[in-house]
Amino acid sequence: MIRYALKCANDHGFESWFASAEAYDALLRTGRIACPECGISKVDKMLMAPSVRPGRAAAAEVPKPDDAGSRPLSVTSHPMEAALKALRKHLAENSEYVGARFASEARAIHGGEAPDRIIHGEARLDEVKELLEEGLQVTPLPIAPGRKTN
Repeated sequence: MIRYALKCANDHGFESWFASAEAYDALLRTGRIACPECGISKVDKMLMAPSVRPGRAAAAEVPKPDDAGSRPLSVTSHPMEAALKALRKHLAENSEYVGARFASEARAIHGGEAPDRIIHGEARLDEVKELLEEGLQVTPLPIAPGRKTN
């Protein structure tokens, strides 16, 4: 694994991990690396110092830097990341996750066949278009479902 410090064309800095330098290059070529703040895919690597582990004796003397490399991954490093984390928490506490049944459940609530409540889930683009045409209010969320991906 390799961590790169990146910057988009709008001058937003961020970091990301990649399986290898070749994996980074392949993702960049296909436009699959995007700025988490503005979404632009014009991204370049920033100059960064390599992370070299000192020997055991020297490790005791070297103070740990207070940067993203020394923080746990569970700690946010950007205000946008903190806002998305808060949104995910708010959704978990104030709405019901219905998964892939989102479109049918939204219709049932709208038609009075299911209890009125706030829901969130997943829907295909064609399902979302149909819901909007039927007069249901739906909003895309900028977060992925909370399931394991590895």
